[in-house]
Amino acid sequence: MFSIMKTRVQQEIKLMQNEYSVNLPTKFYYKGQWNDGWINVVNPFRATIVLGTLGSGKSYAIINNYIKQHIEKGFSMYIYDFKFDDLSTIAYNHLLKHTDKYKVKPKFYVINFDDPSKSHRCNLLTPDFMTDISDAYEAAYTIMLNLNRSWIQKQGDFFVESPIILLAAIIWFLKIYDNGKYCTFPHAIELLNKKYADVFTILTTYPDLENYLSPFMDAWQGGAQDQLQGQIASAKIPLSRMISPQLYWVMTGDDFTLDINNPKEPKILCVGNNPDRQNIYSAALGLYNSRIVKLINKRGRLKSSVIIDELATIYFWGLDNLIATARSNKVAVCLGFQDYSQLIRDYGDKESKVIQNTVGNIFSGQVVGETAKNLSERFGKVLQKRQSLSINRNDTSTSISTQLDSLIPASKISTLTQGMFVGAVSDNFDERIEQKIFHSEIVVDNERVASETKSYQKIPQIMNFENEFGKNTMKKEIHANYQKIKSDILSIVKKEIERIENDPDLKHLIQQD
Repeated sequence: MFSIMKTRVQQEIKLMQNEYSVNLPTKFYYKGQWNDGWINVVNPFRATIVLGTLGSGKSYAIINNYIKQHIEKGFSMYIYDFKFDDLSTIAYNHLLKHTDKYKVKPKFYVINFDDPSKSHRCNLLTPDFMTDISDAYEAAYTIMLNLNRSWIQKQGDFFVESPIILLAAIIWFLKIYDNGKYCTFPHAIELLNKKYADVFTILTTYPDLENYLSPFMDAWQGGAQDQLQGQIASAKIPLSRMISPQLYWVMTGDDFTLDINNPKEPKILCVGNNPDRQNIYSAALGLYNSRIVKLINKRGRLKSSVIIDELATIYFWGLDNLIATARSNKVAVCLGFQDYSQLIRDYGDKESKVIQNTVGNIFSGQVVGETAKNLSERFGKVLQKRQSLSINRNDTSTSISTQLDSLIPASKISTLTQGMFVGAVSDNFDERIEQKIFHSEIVVDNERVASETKSYQKIPQIMNFENEFGKNTMKKEIHANYQKIKSDILSIVKKEIERIENDPDLKHLIQQD
């Protein structure tokens, strides 16, 4: 054990379990001896933040336990797996052992852009789940801010809002065109890349979009071509990075829907990123995030867990609102990241403070600087006795005084050893926790974990292209899908232009090209 673990207060030694809780065994040093204790997260629906620099043990000691224990308690689950398939393998194998914990056996799904044969397909712009043009705006907003992280600090600027509005209009057009048959993200990218004169001509013939596109129409009709080209380029350039046959393949299928906590069809969904390609994948995965959050945060659904490790690698639309409202809908949010400065950088000062201040459960491994000071202030102060000895030539005197000191000083938080955490948990009306603050080592049975890991099965191949399409046809099928999307959009543009040309009330619009 380590002397830096000595704490100034007694900690929780009682195990408190319920149907939702996450319980972590600990060891802490108090009054000259080591004690066994527990960190009891009895209300995970009040959200959890897990902080810690690289190697502090936040995934190994905490996030992995959230996944395992919530599966054991019958939660549906959404996991953002930055280093795919680390967390996904744990979830898959744990689910295999605990399917009996669910009233309806959940299905396991994976989104993996790197290897389409090991990925399910899911259209994240399913038209049935978009009921208003604001849903299209939300989707466009999430995509563009993931592709342009600097825009997060410039929300509301004309050259930030313009490309978002243009993409939203295209998404909504695909939703209302031909009953949403072509409403997918790849179709939206392809339509955006067609001649802008054709795109505007088509979109503005729809009453739902005419007023929505007024910033572009003003520039177009007023002859401000340079301004218009700049607005369009702001949308086209970042989205062009996402033109990929593999991405298009995964995002145009319908293997499953994103309502993961549907009591009739519960799901464990893992979406995988790749550190080498995160700038490309994060936009699409961020959209999966935002769509799922909106669908699961409803009443009457199965209890669910949202696990986002390495939050800083993805922009999560509506995160503050999810934390504030998900509690009543039995959605447990667990966010892992390294430092509060990442949160401020990605979500801005106001939103990041809302997130920090509304989270009920917090774990922190080693962090430094302002984050350590912030946490130290959150944990409060304790009255400490101080004894001083004064010696002079004629006398020796002793005086005792009291002073308020930080319960867990920032200096301790900045020097925590791997596996040691400080933090605080929230409680319930009928489950009072007297010792909410902790400063302890989270005990992990390393031998048991190693044994489990050794016996893990690999996530199975989801689509066997050789059996389903003939030998060595994966590239051919993916490329054929890619070409079909392009062909779909060419056909739509052609039909729409012909429709306008044959309509006396609309024909004049063509002449503005």
